[in-house]
Amino acid sequence: MRERFPDARFAGIGGPRMSAAGLDAWFPAERLAVMGLAEVLRHLPGLLRIRRAVRRRTLALRPHAFIGIDAPDFNLALERTLKQAGIRTIHYVSPSIWAWREKRAQKIGESADRVLCLFPMEPAVYARHGVDARFVGHPLADAFALHPDQRAARESLGISDDVPVLALLPGSRLGEIRRLGADFIAAAMLLAQEIPNLHVVAPMANAACRSAFASELAKAGIGNRESGIGKADSRGHSLFSFPDSPFPILVLNGHSHTAMIAADAILLASGTAALEAMLAKRPMVVAYRLAALTYRIVKGFGLLKVERYSLPNHLAGREIVPELMQDRCTPQALAEALRKPLQQRHMDATLLDEYVRLHELLRGDGNRGAAAAVVDP
Repeated sequence: MRERFPDARFAGIGGPRMSAAGLDAWFPAERLAVMGLAEVLRHLPGLLRIRRAVRRRTLALRPHAFIGIDAPDFNLALERTLKQAGIRTIHYVSPSIWAWREKRAQKIGESADRVLCLFPMEPAVYARHGVDARFVGHPLADAFALHPDQRAARESLGISDDVPVLALLPGSRLGEIRRLGADFIAAAMLLAQEIPNLHVVAPMANAACRSAFASELAKAGIGNRESGIGKADSRGHSLFSFPDSPFPILVLNGHSHTAMIAADAILLASGTAALEAMLAKRPMVVAYRLAALTYRIVKGFGLLKVERYSLPNHLAGREIVPELMQDRCTPQALAEALRKPLQQRHMDATLLDEYVRLHELLRGDGNRGAAAAVVDP
């Protein structure tokens, strides 16, 4: 936006990088980073105060456009009020209406004059409901090289080129780690018994996730090499040992992209991580398990509209990576699906070609494309 309009002024909610780029930050973005029902309820009064303040200041400012970035529960109601007041509203990052509750598209259109989409299949969904939506490319597609450097990734993690590496990503939410962590660890233990020199890396999103995963390791009898569960080095990384094996599980403090690129195979929770693994050009197995009651509600009311759960499969229009959901997500099934890529240690050429095709499809110079879609008629 600055390149096209050097004198443009920006104000609203943002983090340090946006402030450094010239945003007049009314509130820090981390005030909106609330997840989970209990946490949302606890912070709800403060969130409502922030929304009222942003609405009041925006109405007084009368900007050329209001851009709501993600956070649909916060932004869409705000956008609706501003749109009714004659302010142009744009919602950046469409909710996953292609996967479930498509009828939300009409409500979103009542709030936003235009929706900016990260995936190419999304504008057609909005078109069915008469909503202006533009595919602008996915920023992650620009963040990954088309052909990532596995050797450099391993070097940064201190892992040699001649050992098989499995990456475990059981999710970025505590509930996901509690539902999937034990099965992921058990699958890794089965594979460690069969595959010589197997190394395992497990990047965790934050300290709470590292603690939750360490607890699952402890339940499996896997102890920290140094001095107890959770002992970390200066980078926040922790080494754990498999029983009766000299080879470690390296629990990382972040660095998920590096871990994926370094791996020969990735076991991950369905979500954005599947897209990242595709962009990292690595074989993957996608797993997920909802809470039993949630799964019955979702299936019983027909809220889920897709046959394929993971983004690579949905983008490809067919199953190119294995999906093991709910009762199919067992340690034995996970290990079986991972065994071949870990033993072969090279990418299937057909799968690699499809990954590259999808990567190029998602590339749109996402940030520039979004900026253009904001100002273009």
